[in-house]
Amino acid sequence: MSDSNEAAALNPTREVRAVTASGYAMLLVWIALLIIGIWAAASSVGGTATELKWGIVGVTAVVGMLILCGFYLINPNEAAAIQLFGSYKGTDRNTGLRWVYPWLSRKKIAVRANNVISDKIKVNDLRGNPIEMAAQVVWRVTDTAQALFDVEDYKEFVMAQIEAAVRSIGSRYPYDDIEHQEITLRGNHDEVGVELRKALIERLAVAGITVDECGLTHLAYAQEIAGAMLRRQQAEAVISARRKLVEGAVGMVEMALAQLSAKDVVHLDDERRAAMVSNLMVVLCSERDTHPVVNAGSLY
Repeated sequence: MSDSNEAAALNPTREVRAVTASGYAMLLVWIALLIIGIWAAASSVGGTATELKWGIVGVTAVVGMLILCGFYLINPNEAAAIQLFGSYKGTDRNTGLRWVYPWLSRKKIAVRANNVISDKIKVNDLRGNPIEMAAQVVWRVTDTAQALFDVEDYKEFVMAQIEAAVRSIGSRYPYDDIEHQEITLRGNHDEVGVELRKALIERLAVAGITVDECGLTHLAYAQEIAGAMLRRQQAEAVISARRKLVEGAVGMVEMALAQLSAKDVVHLDDERRAAMVSNLMVVLCSERDTHPVVNAGSLY
């Protein structure tokens, strides 16, 4: 954050309500002055009355021009910041035809929701893997004074802070976790979206901007490691599957031996027990169909 933004954060400008008038009422006043001026100019008088006539015409013309310079229009979801020689005097959020003293300047700003999709940026995740990320953010101006006067360009400020927040979130979590024991960018979109929105709200508070919704729209390994990471994911998936298979096989062997002993089906010494365990593990862990061999004689 720049020094100017830090100074604004220490002494922020707060939005206040501006003192303005309805433009429709002032339009009636202007029409009345116009009628008076036309009547005075068209009247046939002479002598001293002629000077008074043109005096009335001049006054109505000057006042009418000043009134015309004070009109401005505010559309729905729009506001106007009122300034006097650079000094902020308040914000008018009333829609329609409005009027203010002509020596006061008006600066309009949209307060409607904005939808932004950031560019794809390259980030190193928690494990140091280069990944590509992009985010979609719905934001809007809540404090017009801060947006206009506390940052240089609030729209560019939003884009810069979105990129910074995406980089921060991307480096805080791993891309993926095959064992599902931690929060990841790929597997926990809701949690990551909440963290991203929280980070953006904190970063954009200095500009009077809030975030209504946000989430990741693009997430992938960088091209230079995409092939290697795909093979790694495949290997991790195979290892995980093998681990589950072995755990299940061991449990089934234990259950088989326990039931054989409990029901007194067969009495096995250590050597025969080891042979049975070996055969059962081969049958249960093999990826191919097994072909049993019937032993008609003695084991020895």
